[in-house]
Amino acid sequence: MGQAIGQMLTMAVGVAVSPLPIIAVVLLVVSPNGRLKGAAFAVASCVSTAIVGGALVAIGVGAGATDDSGPTTRATVFRLVVGSLLLLLAVSQWRGRPAGGEEEPLPRWMEALDGFTLAKAFGAGIVLNVLNPKNLLLIVAGATAVAGAGASTSEEVIAWAIFTVIATVGVATPVAIAYVTGDRSVEVLGRLKTWMGLNSAVIMAFVLLLIGVKVLGDGIAGL
Repeated sequence: MGQAIGQMLTMAVGVAVSPLPIIAVVLLVVSPNGRLKGAAFAVASCVSTAIVGGALVAIGVGAGATDDSGPTTRATVFRLVVGSLLLLLAVSQWRGRPAGGEEEPLPRWMEALDGFTLAKAFGAGIVLNVLNPKNLLLIVAGATAVAGAGASTSEEVIAWAIFTVIATVGVATPVAIAYVTGDRSVEVLGRLKTWMGLNSAVIMAFVLLLIGVKVLGDGIAGL
């Protein structure tokens, strides 16, 4: 199990620091009835990560990663593809970063977050987590690492539960701040949103680069 956890930790942290879901949950939290909507968003992120990644682990997306002669061709090709896609996304994030001192523009629909119902907030948590290409690739990479570690079923369940908890920390933290500090959280979360808006592209490019290099390197090592 230790190998499974060690292999997937980087991917879990990558999901946790994904800027767009964090900005979205901040916008929800500071809206009317925001703490409940923020909690719904965080729960949706957690549940969707658990289900999608758990399903990938269950079907053995990385199973049979090695045989007596080393990594299998299927596992090697899969890692090469995922690693390459992560690197392409890293380049795209870097090239699309805003000019210095400017916030990255948000999707138009995010302007309507303050009017979301609990159900819509829950749906947004799913969309911005597992339907977000960057997050989805990181979840796939994490599931591949867990399924390919050669652990028992119970160890895989524990490892993926740890992945899910770590991956959810990013969106759960603003909600926790809101519940702990009450109305004072508006100023704190406002500063967090501004900082994330200024640095989100650079943060995500760096994270995707690191993880992409790791996954691609694992694939190249299996050639």
